[in-house]
Amino acid sequence: MSRRLPASFFRRSVLDVAPDLLGKVLVRKFDDENLTRYVITEVEAYNGQGDLACHASKGKTPRTEVMFREGGLVYVYLVYGIHWMLNIVAGRKEDASAVLIRGLENIEGPGRVGKELLLDKSFYGENLSVSKRIWIEDSEVELEYATSPRVGINYAGEPWVSKPWRFVATSLKQTGRKSTEKQQP
Repeated sequence: MSRRLPASFFRRSVLDVAPDLLGKVLVRKFDDENLTRYVITEVEAYNGQGDLACHASKGKTPRTEVMFREGGLVYVYLVYGIHWMLNIVAGRKEDASAVLIRGLENIEGPGRVGKELLLDKSFYGENLSVSKRIWIEDSEVELEYATSPRVGINYAGEPWVSKPWRFVATSLKQTGRKSTEKQQP
């Protein structure tokens, strides 16, 4: 039985998907066939065109087009010319919402996440339901989490800078398996 999350998991409100991603396992199969699992520990929700902190707030562009598709796709973008940010599209078609993966167990910060996963532009639009190089699995992790305002979005103004749409695991308890493991195929 596959533990991969079904597309339906992502086709819900971003405000439900984001906290539900905490404790899930992001799986990355690298070019050398190494398979590595990471527990998701920090995320931020970006809630469509009405959310002035969301890239989609300026409408559909070549950069944001994938956000207007159905949930379960990867949205990556480059910041400062060096950091690829990993986002997971959430909601139904035209919702234009996404969840930024800000942290994995023992890896803090979205730039470090992108570097660890060796992300690049080729991941744009990747379907998590069928991808052979990146997907998200259910887990046996129990956790508690806290909410706070999102980071680095002062440009959006109020009320967007104060929305408690950042979700951070405050405790993780493994109930069935290791959280981060490297495997040879």
